Amino acid sequence: MTYVTDGVLHTLFGSDQYPDQGGHEQVVLCQDRASGLKAVIALHSTALGPALGGTRFFPYATADEAVADALNLSRGMSYKNALAGLDHGGGKAVIIGDPEKIKSEELLLAYGRFVASLGGRYVTACDVGTYVADMDVVARECRWTTGRSPEHGGAGDSSVLTAFGVYQGMRASAEHLWGSTALRGRTVGVAGVGKVGRHLVDHLLEDGAQVVITDVRAESVRRVTAAHPEVTVVSDTDELIRTPGLDVYAPCALGGALNDATVPVLTATVVCGAANNQLAHPGVEKDLADRGILYAPDYVVNAGGVIQVADELHGFDFERCKAKAAKIFDTTLSIFARAQEDGIPPAAAADRIAERRIADAAGSGKGLHQL
Repeated sequence: MTYVTDGVLHTLFGSDQYPDQGGHEQVVLCQDRASGLKAVIALHSTALGPALGGTRFFPYATADEAVADALNLSRGMSYKNALAGLDHGGGKAVIIGDPEKIKSEELLLAYGRFVASLGGRYVTACDVGTYVADMDVVARECRWTTGRSPEHGGAGDSSVLTAFGVYQGMRASAEHLWGSTALRGRTVGVAGVGKVGRHLVDHLLEDGAQVVITDVRAESVRRVTAAHPEVTVVSDTDELIRTPGLDVYAPCALGGALNDATVPVLTATVVCGAANNQLAHPGVEKDLADRGILYAPDYVVNAGGVIQVADELHGFDFERCKAKAAKIFDTTLSIFARAQEDGIPPAAAADRIAERRIADAAGSGKGLHQL
């Protein structure tokens, strides 16, 4: 498959540029000159059902960078949805540009028309740079939109259940490593205390954990400390990961938090957080295992949000969603058990389980019959 960006023809499959990609069903480049929209929609798999994933609005340096991110994120959504037990495949959209400068009603409506043109193969929702109010606008042109406001029949902010799911993954990690789900007396470092991180801090403090936080946004820190003056604040993530006595590190900001620079100096023995794509590159999962650090795969523990937006498509019920998100505890434990049994890192074990469910669904021909 080829595509054109900035007048240059690129080969997507089997290329040196995207060596880890090629399994995607469909990649759509979208441009609306009137509104300034430039977007990429990537559908990794519809074996389990319509692809479901958020819309990221970000000032990518190049179109190639945007394509690469869409490919990577959509693949992650296939795995996330599979392990969350959802009847959805994986997809992701990225809109190129600074949302603070170019986001407009006209642009969002144009984006909605492109999503609608896929005929239900892709269901979109919020992600970095897009919000509930944005999805309400997109939905005016596209019925395959979720993550909407309660006023428009949606569930609203999904960060509450995302944080709840991460907390369940953390409890499972504690059970596996220390023989108890309790986090009382443990020190947990949370990097990023915006929407999800803030709610995660609430769960941790209620469980009796000692919490250390950091965030690049001073206002986010002030909001947490105003509600919980007992938390400890450090200047940045580098200081956080080096904190003596840290038991758990929870990356809850952007991806790539676990890399060649951070893993060697990380003091925690558990990593469990809400950020997507925490492993900066293949091999980091082995580096963590070699250091005796238990990694709870990010796309497993942060699935609470996608569980919520998927449920919204069928008439949102919070208690039903919370019960599904609570199962992240059992899923995480099963991944640790599989990893131990196969002698592989948890990230590899999670991939194997997800790939098996997707393959089984593809073999059965399940997929898009739900449309």
